[in-house]
Amino acid sequence: MSTTEEQAAEAFQSGSPIVLAPGPRTTDRIPPPPTDVWDLPHGTAWVYHGEGNSGLTRPVLMADGFSTGPSDLSFTWEQLEYGPFPLLSELRRRGRDVVLVGYHERSASILQNAEAVMAAVTEAIDRRVGDHPLAVGGFSMGGLVTRYALAKMETEGIEHETQLYYSWDSPHTGAWIPIALQAFAHYTKKLDPRFSDQVNSPAAQELLWQHIADWKDKPATSERRLAFLRALEEVGNWPRDRATRLIALANGPGDGDGAGNGVAPGAEAVTGKGLAVTGTELYTQSQGDDRLVAKLRAVTLPTREIRTSGLPDIDGAPGGTLHGFGILADTLNELPPALGFGVVNPIREHCFVPAVSAISLREPATHDDLYTPISEDDLEETPFHGVKLASQSDTHTLITEELSTWLLDQLP
Repeated sequence: MSTTEEQAAEAFQSGSPIVLAPGPRTTDRIPPPPTDVWDLPHGTAWVYHGEGNSGLTRPVLMADGFSTGPSDLSFTWEQLEYGPFPLLSELRRRGRDVVLVGYHERSASILQNAEAVMAAVTEAIDRRVGDHPLAVGGFSMGGLVTRYALAKMETEGIEHETQLYYSWDSPHTGAWIPIALQAFAHYTKKLDPRFSDQVNSPAAQELLWQHIADWKDKPATSERRLAFLRALEEVGNWPRDRATRLIALANGPGDGDGAGNGVAPGAEAVTGKGLAVTGTELYTQSQGDDRLVAKLRAVTLPTREIRTSGLPDIDGAPGGTLHGFGILADTLNELPPALGFGVVNPIREHCFVPAVSAISLREPATHDDLYTPISEDDLEETPFHGVKLASQSDTHTLITEELSTWLLDQLP
């Protein structure tokens, strides 16, 4: 008996949404209660005093990244504390006060969520004991939110007293979600609109280097991204105060040895095996013209081919990776088997933030842009005073020891 669209839609919408972002929580550890909680415009902050501090003394503001729905600061704590390196414990052991900044809606415009960061910076200055300068930055999208917030404060003549701005694997010149995944999201919108809505959310469009709003569209820079870039230009693009040092951390390497992260172009990443998705094939991105990236079929919908032209082989590029293909496959395989949505998933990850984007060196527009080794001379061309590239392509925003210890040594 074949699955009807109504049955498929009910199953999709009753389950967990497909969310192309880090998560969900992987432990049952509960973070300690914060010393203080700040209500902010469009957001919330959890404050943890450093060891030996009776008040806010040496603040380090850490802004959340992209997803859907409100920030889960318990999950933020988990990511920063229970990964390969206990960053929050080490910050507090060194007498730093941690301020975790979250948003009421993570997929809202970066410009809106910057208002939460601006308010958190002002709150930190007002509550601070003494005059120790701030460190302000964020992870993934959080690095762009804080970049815009500090630059806007300067433009408006508001003191931010920030000595260090940092971004951790933030897509300054654009993030990447494979066109195959974006097309699948839109093609199955009739069954469950949540995946498509995430891809088309304001923040996603502002972040993505290439975007499609419908499965029939040709990849292009979203008008929302162009508007965001204009907004950055209007505030000077970067914090410009001479007292503010800018640094960037990347979860990808700069050696450009030609191998990238090991994901081959044009390879099958997700293949439908259940009756409802027989004929669905999602491929990694290959460079060149008229390249097949997806065959799409769901329930009674006909099979459609998605082809691209002029895009690089970006899925395998050096940079922070996301298990985007794996997230989709896991969600489909969790549906009741009788519905016929089972898939195989030989390739789970893809490049999400190319190393060249995380250090704002250049756009990820061609193979050479992505894979050419990053030289010392190249680093001089970035807007940053200091850059730390990972020794290999790691999971996007993974809190590794090599990046964490470097960041700790940069703090004022």
